[in-house]
Amino acid sequence: MSEVVNVRKENKIAYISMNRPDKRNALSVEMANQFVDALKDANQDEEVKVIILSGEGKAFSAGGDLETLNSLNNTAEIMKYMKQALEVIQSIRNSDKYVISAVHGFAAGAGFSIAIAADFVVAEQNSKFVCSFTNVGIIPDLGLVKALSEKLPSAIAKEWISSGKPVTAHEAYERGIVNRVIDGDLLEGAADFAQFIVDGPPLANQFVKQLVNHSDELTFDTNDLQETAVQTLLLQTEDNKEGIRAFFEKRKPTFKGR
Repeated sequence: MSEVVNVRKENKIAYISMNRPDKRNALSVEMANQFVDALKDANQDEEVKVIILSGEGKAFSAGGDLETLNSLNNTAEIMKYMKQALEVIQSIRNSDKYVISAVHGFAAGAGFSIAIAADFVVAEQNSKFVCSFTNVGIIPDLGLVKALSEKLPSAIAKEWISSGKPVTAHEAYERGIVNRVIDGDLLEGAADFAQFIVDGPPLANQFVKQLVNHSDELTFDTNDLQETAVQTLLLQTEDNKEGIRAFFEKRKPTFKGR
């Protein structure tokens, strides 16, 4: 099986890159499966504190593989492909580690879905985000409708989706979709952005991600109970004790996730 997803680990960062540059990193079944495996491996690696997603070649991802989609002959085949693709998004959302999408060229269709599923997005200054689904008579999938609806005013979400217009990195930044626009080497910029995660407390970050991701499901009373339970746990960790020692010793803490 060819490697359509590349992985390298360096300085507590797992770099996962889509590797079908001749197809603009369109999401094939093979890529979806390798992508999920890479995410699971990075999530289980205790040395990894953050995951950075990117694409090889001229684009982050063109989205779903139209050749694959056009070859699907019935409901069962379509559902199987959709579930395999959706597992990529779910693996990103459910990862205990923070995930950063590093976007260059364009993130179109399902590529946009993958990018925005991450906890943070950094984008090369000339990159674009495109809801290209309506161009072929379908709706956004892989969680994109909900993600955009939560992040944008409804009128803007509907415009982006139904017009299929390219959205620049700067406009996406102004709308709160992108955390940082990078002028220079994209992966270096992503690694620089990730440094606060690399230096931060893994357990606390894990809980922050899950609490924020599920905040819309909780009442204030339920949220208060969850926050209190998590805080009670974290106040007993070695990382909390290290953070307090570092504060009094006027130095940078060294967190170990324990």
